[in-house]
Amino acid sequence: MKILVPIDDSAFSKAAVESVIKQFRPDDTQVYVLHVVETLNLAPVYVGMGVGPSVPADFAGTIEQWLDKAEQLVAQSAKRLESAGFRVATSVKEGEAKKEILEFAEQWQPDLVVVGSHGRRGFDRLLLGSVSEAVARHAHCSVQIVRPAAPHAAGSEKEVV
Repeated sequence: MKILVPIDDSAFSKAAVESVIKQFRPDDTQVYVLHVVETLNLAPVYVGMGVGPSVPADFAGTIEQWLDKAEQLVAQSAKRLESAGFRVATSVKEGEAKKEILEFAEQWQPDLVVVGSHGRRGFDRLLLGSVSEAVARHAHCSVQIVRPAAPHAAGSEKEVV
């Protein structure tokens, strides 16, 4: 089985990794951990305006820091999965998370995408969008949306779409 696990630096992504470990047998499962650095969403407002003499140099250094942090993040998740016996590959991409995850899934052809959900609602969801929802709606394979279990809601850790 091939499982794609797109992650960010949140408890929701950690829950997705742990869900893979709990649900699947490592001897017949290959896991791909993917992180997308959304450079345009993380950039200061002035970068898009082209203001300031040192914007490109300053921003390039910042992007390098984000990419280094992203590499550490996927390495941590890969280490956790490898310690459970899974074969793991990793990748860090730049762009819009929804688009990059769906394009990667189209190329790699996983059997399942396991993604954490922040559970945003209302105005936050409208402004920030929902990566997990976009993946669930547009992926050409099954998608499992994982949320960390609430202390009062035992057994409500995941939602399968």
